[in-house]
Amino acid sequence: MAIAQQKLVSLNVRKLKNLVELDVDFSGSPITAILGPNGNGKSTVLHALACAYQPVSNGENHKFSNFFLPSTDALWNDSYLEITHTYRDGENLHENIKTVYEKMARWTPKYARQPKREIFYFGIDKCVPMIELEKKQAKINYSTNEVDEKIFNIILSKASQILNRKYLKYNIHTASRKDFIGVDVEGLRYTALSMSAGEQKVFHILTKVYNAPKNALILIDELDLLLHDKAMTTLIKVIHARSIEKSLQIVFTTHRESVIALSDIVNIRHLVSTSSKTLCFNETYPDAINRLTGEQPKPLEIFVEDDFSSAIVSKVAAQLGGKRLVSIQRYGAAINSFTAVSGLLFSNQVISDSLFVLDGDVYSTEEKKRDRLKKVITGTDDLAERYREAALQAIKQYRLPENIKPEPFLHGVICKIGNVKNAEHQEIIAAANDICVADESHRYIDDIIEKLGFDRQVGLSKIVDLVSTTPDWEEYVADIYEWLQNKILPLIEPN
Repeated sequence: MAIAQQKLVSLNVRKLKNLVELDVDFSGSPITAILGPNGNGKSTVLHALACAYQPVSNGENHKFSNFFLPSTDALWNDSYLEITHTYRDGENLHENIKTVYEKMARWTPKYARQPKREIFYFGIDKCVPMIELEKKQAKINYSTNEVDEKIFNIILSKASQILNRKYLKYNIHTASRKDFIGVDVEGLRYTALSMSAGEQKVFHILTKVYNAPKNALILIDELDLLLHDKAMTTLIKVIHARSIEKSLQIVFTTHRESVIALSDIVNIRHLVSTSSKTLCFNETYPDAINRLTGEQPKPLEIFVEDDFSSAIVSKVAAQLGGKRLVSIQRYGAAINSFTAVSGLLFSNQVISDSLFVLDGDVYSTEEKKRDRLKKVITGTDDLAERYREAALQAIKQYRLPENIKPEPFLHGVICKIGNVKNAEHQEIIAAANDICVADESHRYIDDIIEKLGFDRQVGLSKIVDLVSTTPDWEEYVADIYEWLQNKILPLIEPN
């Protein structure tokens, strides 16, 4: 039977190099970006994935010994990882199959028993200009053949778009039985020997992505290296479109946090290592990551999901006269709150002055919070239990009616205010009443801001100011208000 429709769902690493107890989810977009500080295991994730499959026919053949070569100081014994994957074998669909890889004396399972999928890996070596690898000191003679196939014309077009140059021809040059690419650019012909490293890298990636068979997994280490922001952004958009067209999965590492702006088409996964666990944040902002690797900037710190929640917390702190004492940082998706609080605990940091605020529409009960914490803080010993209890106490939420998100709820609060004397508030109320149904929950607030032409941060602040005048406000922020009140009042010197 033909193996097809392969999809990588997740990677769990118990131990591999410096990775410890790591879980990475690849669901969502077909493209995943792995971010994180140097030395936190981004490349190790790619190496593990490169070795997890055997090729179907013409893919690359990577073995664990290629990336985890035993040495005097590192035998890689006790390494253990697991992938969850889906595939079709003829008419039979196999979903969420788990394959375990471990090394005692040798790696198991045997290579012939590994799942099949075409894998293509791009290491940092692909960034070295070809001329630096060429050993000849004399003239290099080569023959040239223009490639006029449709797929290579598409590659030329996409490269022109990414690098802002008008590429006219794609050539294959042959010298001493070795082939390398070349291009014609507005009357100038040159080979990979004369390409810049960034240009050469773009052509390498595009050639592989556009020629890869359906359902292939493509791994790219440091995609951003040697590319400026605009070229990197355009390249990601191009390979995303191709991944949709050919059912590819692409995983790349990057140091460039500007990739977060593409979170609508890219899974953002941030890795941060502590002494006992490697944390993975999903769709997060740099704030939470920076906090784990830095110091607490103010006496009190509050982590929130997004800028709307930040405006709400800022208003509560201002009402208590302690805004200057509070640092507000965003962690992104709600699931990251559990990862962030656990990260501080694993780093042996005190969290008594740290609060993690959920919007209240997910993980809304204590039971759901405990279940999630058990997945991040594993173990049954006393330390794990103490960490889970401490984390639970540090997580609070806005009080929302059941099955409603914060934006439509607060929109409803504004709509029922009626007439007020403040002209600006009245205009916000009128704009809210013009919005009957929004196509996405955030639009209930975003549309008000756009209708009135506010700068986003200014608009959020004005909307929160208005909501804070209503009877619903006190109940909505009650838990956050109580925590801040207990923390701020002792820190404010009496007049």
